[in-house]
Amino acid sequence: MSGSVSPLAPKSFADMPPVRGVRMATAAAGIKYKNRTDVLMMVFDEPAAVAGVFTRSRCPSAPVDFCRQNLAGGIARAVVVNSGNANAFTGKKGKAATELTAQSASEAVGCSTGEVFLASTGVIGEPLDATKFAGVLKDMTTDAKGDFWFEAAKAIMTTDTYPKVSTRTAEIGGVTVIINGIAKGAGMIAPDMATMLSFVVTDADIAPEALQVLLSEGTGPTFNSVTVDSDTSTSDTLMLFATGAARADGQSKVTDAADPALSGFRAALNELLRDLALQVVRDGEGARKMVAVTVEGAESDTAAKRIGLSIANSPLVKTAVAGEDANWGRVVMAVGKSGEMADRDRLAIWFGDVRVAVEGERDPTYSEAAATAVMKEQDIAIRVEIGLGSGKATVYTCDLTKEYVEINGDYRS
Repeated sequence: MSGSVSPLAPKSFADMPPVRGVRMATAAAGIKYKNRTDVLMMVFDEPAAVAGVFTRSRCPSAPVDFCRQNLAGGIARAVVVNSGNANAFTGKKGKAATELTAQSASEAVGCSTGEVFLASTGVIGEPLDATKFAGVLKDMTTDAKGDFWFEAAKAIMTTDTYPKVSTRTAEIGGVTVIINGIAKGAGMIAPDMATMLSFVVTDADIAPEALQVLLSEGTGPTFNSVTVDSDTSTSDTLMLFATGAARADGQSKVTDAADPALSGFRAALNELLRDLALQVVRDGEGARKMVAVTVEGAESDTAAKRIGLSIANSPLVKTAVAGEDANWGRVVMAVGKSGEMADRDRLAIWFGDVRVAVEGERDPTYSEAAATAVMKEQDIAIRVEIGLGSGKATVYTCDLTKEYVEINGDYRS
């Protein structure tokens, strides 16, 4: 964890209410460092519905494989998360470590290993000593409490400079339900779910199949529209759990994601996912500025997103932002290399409200002073009009600073 908190950190943190049906505990198991909190356990005393979205990396971590396999069962009783070791690219030892951890958790909670979900974050390629979990999980199960969200968020941090929390309420059939979420992530962040772990819990009563549709749809414009450095992690895990405790208030179980009763819940969930995703970008390693890149007028929404990511992932664009240099030529370059259709002579570019280029050349009213003033802001909007269709997308990124190189140059030491 770097010494100073990101200047883009929230000025205050959400007050996280307990969610009925889930308890949490943290412990220091000595995964990488002595006396550092490095394990988080979530316990569901009654079976909770579960949904998950994972990395698209072709080299996924052992815990990602394990979760994918258990997701088919649709039921969760325990989640064990560790920081300090990703348990990725660890071969047969990695698989054995997940099995041993799941065994320890299932014995502690009194459930099957198929109802346990695991996530790990940290260094790739180092074997994980799962025997370290065995000694702490039983006590964690006993000690776990509902009012523990902020501590839970702190336990999963690696190079993060602040814990990421968010909460929302919604109504399902007149019954108020709560949604709470935590996330971690600061580097190796790219769409396809970054080195990003996020756990969201609601007390709503929603079937696993419906929950999965809500989560999969919700990640598109949120977690899959953020990038810190274009690198997709081996370990990305976003999980959504529904404890069903709201049935005690008379909430009828929802089994179909298309049920109109879910409209308020869907909006609240998507808001929460967006909030967490943007907190991740605002904690980008070494970040000093947040950038929203909006592309309009592309051939399709998919094309717009690809062009947006080409701009957001460009080291030249990101270093220009870091240097507060209104070098719009770098945006032209990034549009041109995206592989999507673009017409140079229809292109228009804005930095904030300042149009810097139009119809394939510099804006006739261009003011270097006005464009530079935009670049000095902490939050910067770059907008590009392609002029070919109605496709639109917004992606979010941060600047690329010397500190990013320093953090990642000695990440393992």
